[in-house]
Amino acid sequence: MSISSLAARHPRLAAAAALCLLSLIWGYNWVVMKLALRSASPFDFAALRTVLGTLCLFIILLALRRRLRPQAPGRLALLGLLQTTGFVGLTMWALERGAAGKMAVLVYTMPFWVIVLARTTLGEVMTGMQRIAVVLGLSGLVLVIAPWHATGGLGSDLIAVAAGIFWAAGTLYAKILRRHVHLDLLALTAWQMLFGAVGLTIIALVLPHAPLHWNWVFVGALAYNALPANALAWFLWLYALDTLPAGVASLGTLASPAVGVLAAALQLGEAPDTPEMLGMLLIGSALTFISLEAIRRHRRTSPAMGQE
Repeated sequence: MSISSLAARHPRLAAAAALCLLSLIWGYNWVVMKLALRSASPFDFAALRTVLGTLCLFIILLALRRRLRPQAPGRLALLGLLQTTGFVGLTMWALERGAAGKMAVLVYTMPFWVIVLARTTLGEVMTGMQRIAVVLGLSGLVLVIAPWHATGGLGSDLIAVAAGIFWAAGTLYAKILRRHVHLDLLALTAWQMLFGAVGLTIIALVLPHAPLHWNWVFVGALAYNALPANALAWFLWLYALDTLPAGVASLGTLASPAVGVLAAALQLGEAPDTPEMLGMLLIGSALTFISLEAIRRHRRTSPAMGQE
């Protein structure tokens, strides 16, 4: 039986398999990015991976014969500054200074900030389950960061949390934008990445940094980020969203930080200590609560929340 016929006969099974593959791709990418930062500054790598990823998305748009002309370019530029320049740039900066698995978990606190920011900016009321999730998530965050240690790693932890906040702000802004302007999700992603890539390129050119060292590991990391972690990953994510309820799809991506932690422990020797592991489990439990609540309320999770 071919893959296409299997997908046609068992679409939910195929979508679940797509989510599993997506979690493996995005989860392992934390190790790939950490290795790449041994050869490049965080903003050099952020700019290069975003430019290549944007190119892949525009090629896909052309292949699908989707509309290329951007709608509301000013708003897309602001989204790009939040979702790509801020989120990707801060993520790479944190990853340069901190452990890959730990940074993955801290960046993935984004859904907590979505709930908090939605309350303050959109007036959305927290449900009981969301309140529990926020308390669990913030408790886990404290255990992972362990501010009482006040070590040199605190800076990278806070930068990773800031990346999650930028991701959340971009997710909410994308939600507001799609209420007022009809935008194809793939085109929206490509254009905001293009605008965000311009911001990252400017930062990379302005900030002083060590020269970039081209080697096979770095080239492989760029290729991984452009093809499986971007082009293929977005195809898998959109396919899952088209087949499964958005809450279920978002629940499936929660394995990504867990894969990142495990891969970093196995390949980079970054084993978390007991408080960090407990904090990660609390954060994972909180993220599960958030996704289950979205499923219960039949709410549409923003597709932007799937972004690695």
